Amino acid sequence: MKILEATQKDSHVLAQMAAKIWDNENVDELEEEFTEILQSDEGTCFIAFVKEIPVGFANVELRHDYVEGTESSPVGYLEGIFVEENYRKQNIARNLVKSCEDWAKKMGCSEFASDCLLDNTQSLKFHLAIGFIEANRIICFKKDL
Repeated sequence: MKILEATQKDSHVLAQMAAKIWDNENVDELEEEFTEILQSDEGTCFIAFVKEIPVGFANVELRHDYVEGTESSPVGYLEGIFVEENYRKQNIARNLVKSCEDWAKKMGCSEFASDCLLDNTQSLKFHLAIGFIEANRIICFKKDL
């Protein structure tokens, strides 16, 4: 297994994998988003390969606004992570996150954060297993005006 920082030519592969975790997104829109991320100095993506086959990715960005539970700015933020089901439980996700953390340190961050939905117990267990601590639980509200 090897992990490489993505380039713009990887946008479509990233979008295909991301569509598997972000159900409400279509591949074309995701490809545009990843192209923008990879052109920006504020974020990047890493892809895990097994025998030259892409099997997972992680997306990290810098957040300059307040991030729950942190005290510094910017904060490296794990925006998304995915590993194909047949390749899970092999430390691929852990290594993808490590690549994101290393990038964030290189960008001057002293803290790293992430989030998941309250009912996503699989993601919660993963985050705790790789060293995150729970900072807060919130429920967001909205109403039409």
